[in-house]
Parts: sequence; structure tokens; C-alpha cells
Amino acid sequence: MSEQDHVTNRYLPDFENRIDLSALQQQLDAVRQEIKKVIVGQDRVINMLLISILADGHSLIEGLPGVAKTLTAKLIAKTIASDFKRIQFTPDLMPSDVTGSSILDLKTNEFEFRKGPIFGNIILIDEINRAPAKTQASLFECMSEEQVTVDGHTYKMTSPFIVFATQNPIEHEGTYRLPEAQLDRFLFKIDVHYPEFEQELNILKEHHLQRDGNKEDLVQTVLSKEEIVDFQKLVKLVYVHDDVLQYMAQIVVQTRSNPNLSLGASPRATIALLEASKASAALQGRDFVTPEDVKYVAPAILGHRVQLTPEKEMEGFSADYIIRQLVESVEIPR
Repeated sequence: MSEQDHVTNRYLPDFENRIDLSALQQQLDAVRQEIKKVIVGQDRVINMLLISILADGHSLIEGLPGVAKTLTAKLIAKTIASDFKRIQFTPDLMPSDVTGSSILDLKTNEFEFRKGPIFGNIILIDEINRAPAKTQASLFECMSEEQVTVDGHTYKMTSPFIVFATQNPIEHEGTYRLPEAQLDRFLFKIDVHYPEFEQELNILKEHHLQRDGNKEDLVQTVLSKEEIVDFQKLVKLVYVHDDVLQYMAQIVVQTRSNPNLSLGASPRATIALLEASKASAALQGRDFVTPEDVKYVAPAILGHRVQLTPEKEMEGFSADYIIRQLVESVEIPR
């Protein structure tokens, strides 16, 4: 047995009943291939969004205009036969425009609750930072508890319930910064960067060849919402060795004592690290988590949950850079 096999086997469960993840891996790979018919050069973004769905978590997608943030989220939703809703956030959007409101029915003379667009399976919130704090706060309950309370009545969301939100990092006029409590409800903050030269060239060539029709029509439905719920349940069963759990906890705890950070990650971040690592392993067909899974998802989980010290901000450092340094500094269990 090679040293690599020995290291990998260290994290294997010590029981015989293993989880069959072949259907999950094949179906999610089919989703990936459908999206790549249109999206070029954003493999990591697609992968993180698929992990987000498997981990039953929400994602904040941040990038400059024109890098296909909204399109990628829409295409993923199209591959799943589910109730997809898109909400365009604007400065005049009210909370009731998102969650719904009670309307007086003149026939019965009673108030009837009309559900807002947040009631769906996959919700795309475009330019989330354009709505004021009052409207952003309407998302707190539904994102963390999967329910909405209006006029003293609680209405449950249907599973799966996944929120994808987009925002532009450079435009500040007419925008409202997301509070830490809102950011903490996102499993991932995914940065979308410009494509490389070869990828840019491929985008041009494919756009030139597709003279007729809508690009989105190329993408076919692959999954049902029931299959997504089943896959989410399978991911919960993925095995995690105690040493890997300790590794996760060490990473999060060190964000609270790091001299470059004025605010560390919350216990919610630790749980997010666990669930996302399981989903990452499952997406690769493994029923056990390795430290490499943790390292892969950690920056997208922790980067938006910490705050740099004023000194580091002035020096031009980013939270993502500090988190990557911190993760590399934590000893991997062997």
C-alpha cells in the first residue's frame, strides 16, 4: 500500500455498510455538462453552486457586471424540475413584495395570505444589495428557518429551498451593504472572476456560431426536486473522521485569535464547513471526508464571515487571502 493510500484510508469508516453515491455523482455531473453548454470557464463557480445545493445552503455570488453570475444561477435552476423564482431587488422594494401579504377577500370578508415570490424551491435574488435593510431583513427568517411569519401566522417553505443571490462588488451608488447577520446566512460567498484569454476566445467563437435561438434553450432538465431532496439526505450520511472534525474546529477557532482579523467566524461557520465538506466529498463519489475537502470549501465559507483589522484593510489585504494563509497554517491530521 502506498503512503497516499494509507493517508486516504485513515479517514475511511470502520464499518462495512457504505453509501452508494454513484447516482448522485452521475446526475450532478450531467447537470454540470448541461450548464457548460453555455457557460465557459467558470468550472469552480459551477462546482461550488452544486455543493451548495447538496449541502442545502444558500450562496452569494459576487462579481463584476457581465461575468454571467445571473445566467449561471438561472441555468442551474433550469436543470432541476422545480419551482424557480427570480426577484429583482430595487431600492423601492418592500418586505411584503418578497414574503407576501394578507389581502381582504371581499367574497368571504376574511383576510387571505398571498404568498410572495420567496415561496419557491430555487430563488434567484438579483442585485441583493440594491434593496434597503428593511427588505433585506425579510430574508432572515426564511433563509435560516425555512419559514415566513406574517401577521402572526407561520408559513413553511417547501423543500428544497435554496437562495442564490448576486451582487456587484464595485458599484456603491444606490446600494446598501449587507449586514453581518445576513452574510452569515449564506453558506458560500462565491467570487466570479474574468475568464482567461483562451476562455474569452471560446466565448466569442461559441457566441458567433449560435446566431439563432436563445442560449438558455440549449440546457435541458436533468433532475427533479425530489431527487435533490434525496441527495441532500444522502450527503448527511457521509462519514467524517474525528481527526477531520478537529481540523475543522481548529480552522474556525483560529479565525477568532488571528491578529489580522477583528471579527472571527461563528459556530454557524463550523457547521457550514462540515456540511459543505460532506457535499464536496459526495460530489466526487466519496462517502468520507478528507482534509482536502475542507481546504477546498473553507475560503468560500469563511471569507465573508470575518472582518479584517483596519490596518490590514489599509495595506490592501483581502479576507480571502488571510483565510487561505490561515488554512495553510493549520496542521493537517495524518
